[in-house]
Amino acid sequence: MPSNGWVLYNEFNHSVKFRQQTLLYVEAAEKRCGRLVPVSNTELLRKLSSTRPDYVLFLDKDLYLAERLETFGIPVFNSSESIRLCDDKMLMYERLLSTGIRMPETIPVPLSYESVDWTGSPFPEYAAETLGFPMIVKCSSGSFGRQVWLVDSMAGLIERLNAISPARAIVQKFISYSKGRDVRIQIIDGKAVAAMKRHSETDFRANLSSGGIAESYCPSEAEKDMAAKACGALGLLFGGVDLLFGEDGAPYLCEVNSNAHIKNLLACTGVNAADAVIEAILSRI
Repeated sequence: MPSNGWVLYNEFNHSVKFRQQTLLYVEAAEKRCGRLVPVSNTELLRKLSSTRPDYVLFLDKDLYLAERLETFGIPVFNSSESIRLCDDKMLMYERLLSTGIRMPETIPVPLSYESVDWTGSPFPEYAAETLGFPMIVKCSSGSFGRQVWLVDSMAGLIERLNAISPARAIVQKFISYSKGRDVRIQIIDGKAVAAMKRHSETDFRANLSSGGIAESYCPSEAEKDMAAKACGALGLLFGGVDLLFGEDGAPYLCEVNSNAHIKNLLACTGVNAADAVIEAILSRI
């Protein structure tokens, strides 16, 4: 029986890449005699008042809207719980700790309810003793490699913590061997369908949005297993998993994306992940 789905996108992301990605999913559904209607986050609630889709492919991080859809009994991919875990880097780290997956040591920045000055606080000293310099400072929620900084001194750490206060944040051990290099593996229904290696000559981050360059990559079995295990633990039907290179040859898990963009992956590898995503969704509804 033909399916009638919605693909939810954020109205305020105006880049061509976002529009093209939505179209890839629409076309993938059409190949399977289904209908996938693009719906923006700003029009979703109005549309829900008059109609219900069979499912929603959720290409945003608006947790409240994902939960509202689930309240109405509509299947959401990925689920609101998976979005919640992936969009909070500390929650993701804590959820994955028990899996044995190797990750850079990560510490939550203590909560403050207003902007504060971290000078004289015991926390920066503890972070430095535990992680050493340089270290990574990240806002707990962020995309495209933004809200991520590399600090190399106590003064730099305090300055950065002061600048982002009171935003929730983490500090993390810097895997220097992987500086400017990482791997993105696209996992769908527990399997690695494509991967690309990203690198930058000018930035410690390898994100393409930060100027990185991508090339097709053949991940090792260990890398594929780590990526699939992380997605399973986070309840993801599909996800983009970022891995770092360890000096000993074994990978570290950097983070997992619940709505990873597939347009760059297609351009780099020739693999249209939309087809496998739609196939996996339809097999569950």
